[in-house]
Amino acid sequence: MKKLDFYIIKKYLITFLFAIIMITAIAIVMNLSENIDKFIRHKLSISTVAFDYYLYWIPWINGELWPLFAFLSVIFFTSRLAQDSEIIAMLSTGMSYKRILRPMFIAGGLIAGLHWIGENHVIPKSTFYKTEFESEYVKRSLKTVLSNDVQFFISPQQKIYCDHFRSRDSTLSTFRLETFDSSGLLLSILKAHKLKYNVAKDNWTASDYEMRSFDGIDEYITVGHGEKLDTTLAIVPSDFVRHSKQMEIMTTPALREFVVAEKAKGLSNTKHYSIEAYKRTAAPFTIIILTLIGACIGTRKIRGGLGMHLALGVSLGAVFTFISKFGEAFASTMSFAPLLGVWMPNIVFGLLSLYLLKKAQK
Repeated sequence: MKKLDFYIIKKYLITFLFAIIMITAIAIVMNLSENIDKFIRHKLSISTVAFDYYLYWIPWINGELWPLFAFLSVIFFTSRLAQDSEIIAMLSTGMSYKRILRPMFIAGGLIAGLHWIGENHVIPKSTFYKTEFESEYVKRSLKTVLSNDVQFFISPQQKIYCDHFRSRDSTLSTFRLETFDSSGLLLSILKAHKLKYNVAKDNWTASDYEMRSFDGIDEYITVGHGEKLDTTLAIVPSDFVRHSKQMEIMTTPALREFVVAEKAKGLSNTKHYSIEAYKRTAAPFTIIILTLIGACIGTRKIRGGLGMHLALGVSLGAVFTFISKFGEAFASTMSFAPLLGVWMPNIVFGLLSLYLLKKAQK
């Protein structure tokens, strides 16, 4: 790497950092003005709001906006280089256009790598604390409980049903557990008037229970009216709690495990979770693609200068967001592959970047 590479990389990263600080500060002010009455109503201190909420809110908002930050940063600093005739000077020395793009790709790759780590591991953990705070003080509807007529598979061979789940003491009423063999033949049934979770023992206590087991045409019954029975099940009370943004608070490995587990329980509403996992992989590539598009736009010296470049950049950003939301909606509501729906914006803008590269000022 030469001085020119470090010069362009420095310009890119400094502009990107400045954009992050400015837009994050604006976003915090807007969010605070919207929620300050709720903070006052709950008598929250400044340190509580700052360290229990905004400390975790900042990574979330940055994860949402980093691709746009990178795009506008490239347009801004390359447009300045073009207006100061620095790009023309580089090309006049016989330097190829691809050589000028190389340090931009290095900086963009660094940002994309950090974004990938954040999206898959760091941001989901911070989003969990952000969501917990919001469900407690800002918007309680963010957390729901599966309370009535709940049934699902807890393993490929075990299915549960309960009439009601009471979250305050982790109790299931009118509980039923059915166990099957690998061929789907019913092996046993456990019924209980009440099933209560024991935190210390990490097991469940069945009250007024009845056990039935089947061996061919023979049936064996054990009745425990007024008695209690401790049993271990592959469920915990948290399995009955759902965040409205459940997929956002899970790291990518946990998200993939969750999809497999939900399918094993017989639940088919996992498409949104698959879309979220694909988005976390697609977003870093978006930064690379938008870096190329921004460079192709910003390095051309045109009448109107920086203002025209930024206007075009904002317009393209709006189009990208529209295509992204359209692809997600299409993938989640219709018979459309989630992978294709998530990657649709990258495919469209990837083709656009190649076209702009071909037409770029050389």
